[in-house]
Amino acid sequence: MLIYAFLAGMFLANGVPHFVKGITGQTHMTPFKKVSPAWLNIVWAFINFYLGLLFVQLSGGHLGDVTRLDSWAWSFLAGAIILSFTAAWLFSRPNARLPWQKD
Repeated sequence: MLIYAFLAGMFLANGVPHFVKGITGQTHMTPFKKVSPAWLNIVWAFINFYLGLLFVQLSGGHLGDVTRLDSWAWSFLAGAIILSFTAAWLFSRPNARLPWQKD
């Protein structure tokens, strides 16, 4: 069940930048396009939020459990931290793209 907590952290963290870019009317990379319009980022953000909350439920945990700092919380936080640093590394590159995206 800890893998589900890890995935929950990843999906919920990934939804944040897409949501922020979307609601501010900015383009941002999604798995669908290298430069995705704001509306697509909002859609992708809510897909991530939905999957993140689904994995929270499948893990048997609750978002409030993060404050307990037990194994569930550490797994959730590890997923969020790993995704956050990976995204920061990817998006700080000038020609950032996902492996399946063409230049």
